[in-house]
This record gives sequence, structure tokens and C-alpha cells, in this order.
Amino acid sequence: MDHLTLRPVDEDGLTVMERFLMVGTRAQRLLVEYLFAHTQVVRIEADTEVENIAEQRALEKARFTREGVLRSAGFRDGRWRDGVRYSVLRDDVAPAGS
Repeated sequence: MDHLTLRPVDEDGLTVMERFLMVGTRAQRLLVEYLFAHTQVVRIEADTEVENIAEQRALEKARFTREGVLRSAGFRDGRWRDGVRYSVLRDDVAPAGS
């Protein structure tokens, strides 16, 4: 496996990454560090709705890079919504000298 997309949905309709976003940027950073330290994953993706500015800021603070807008990517509350794709690569968080 060379990349990981965190999109499994829980009973509340939240993805794994959205659940972690609820507890803050620190949790996101810890999750990223853990996955890179304990798996061979080289890419982690996270998606959010365009309107969710707070989550976008949290992802950016956790060193995710905004890659683009996914038009009509999700259906919620009776309408299609655009999403934003973010990713972080192993090289983005590699310690200096590694």
C-alpha cells in the first residue's frame, strides 16, 4: 500500500479524519506521524466540504496541502456539495536528516 485515503464513515456519518478534526490539529498531526512511523504509506488524503473553512484551516495547520476542488463530490441534506482534497506526503513531515 503506497497511500491511504481516510474516508471510512462512522455511525454519525463522519469520516475518520473528520472525527479526528473534532479534537484538533494536534490529533491530526499525531495521526499522520503515527501512520508514517508504523506503516509504509507515503500519502494520506483528507476531504472536506468547500464551506467547512475551519476544517480546511485545521488540515493546513497539520501540514496537509490543498490539492483542489472536487465538484459535486458528496451528497448531504438533499443536495450535492463540492469538496476540497488535501494530502500530506511522507516527505512533507520527514524529520531533518532522514
